[in-house]
Amino acid sequence: MEASADAGAAAAAAAARTLRWAGRAGHLGGFPRAAVFAAVGAFAKVYASLLNTTTVHNADALLRHVSARAPGTPLLTVSNHMSTVDDPLMWGFKGFPTSDAKLGRWVLTAEDICFRNVVMSYMFRLGKCVPITRGGGIYQEHMNEALDVLINGGWVWLHSFPEGKIAQDDQPIRRLKWGTASLIVRAPITPIVLPIVHSGFEKVMPEELFFGRRPPVPLCGKKIDIIVGEPIEFDMARLKQAASVIPHDSSCERKGWPTFTPDGLDESAQRWLYQKMSDKIQSVMERLRQKLLNLKQH
Repeated sequence: MEASADAGAAAAAAAARTLRWAGRAGHLGGFPRAAVFAAVGAFAKVYASLLNTTTVHNADALLRHVSARAPGTPLLTVSNHMSTVDDPLMWGFKGFPTSDAKLGRWVLTAEDICFRNVVMSYMFRLGKCVPITRGGGIYQEHMNEALDVLINGGWVWLHSFPEGKIAQDDQPIRRLKWGTASLIVRAPITPIVLPIVHSGFEKVMPEELFFGRRPPVPLCGKKIDIIVGEPIEFDMARLKQAASVIPHDSSCERKGWPTFTPDGLDESAQRWLYQKMSDKIQSVMERLRQKLLNLKQH
């Protein structure tokens, strides 16, 4: 009984820290969200456009899909993850509506970094951040919340770092976590999936600089390069059909996975589908990374 009470108290404390209500558009008339986007947007502009040099290749593709895509079509951007300031600084380039809270992205963020206390949780919620529990699986409560964003947001844009962790060495795109693919599959309207690759943020906010720690503020005088790709096409009907004939493998079953999805796909089928889609996204991002390297050399 005591253990159950402790577990309930821990769950209540965690819920209090995440403050989902603060992320609603109508919270206090939307004024706190607008203020946070104005302040963070100004910070991003200063660092990306004034204190550092940022070059964006194919920026029109991002601008077009953020502000002029078909009504009701969700946008899901994916990028590599090189520092704790990738977001918001990657949106601070000239010409991007960084301070527009209505157009601004939702973003998946690490709960243990951004939601450590009530004050941080409140600020990140106002900044349209969704906490993700590392190791919590792709069907955790917060991933369902991210899905709700795609479902209920109407004109909505969600950003994901599918590598799942920061990697500051200049290496090929790492194997992607399945969470992003699961959101694409489960969304009732398949989102536009737009890949982005960047470099330079690892110099703006290196993980180990002062006594093995990050600097207290982002650094200046660095060169940032960003390349935006074209939307990744998924034939969801064909993929789901192919997944449905995958032989069932009971040895891979894990706690927390639903027995069946609305599409009738068991766990083996889901795993095959998520892996297939993640591999495609990874391949596209790697080609984009190579293209960025070539552009930087010329």
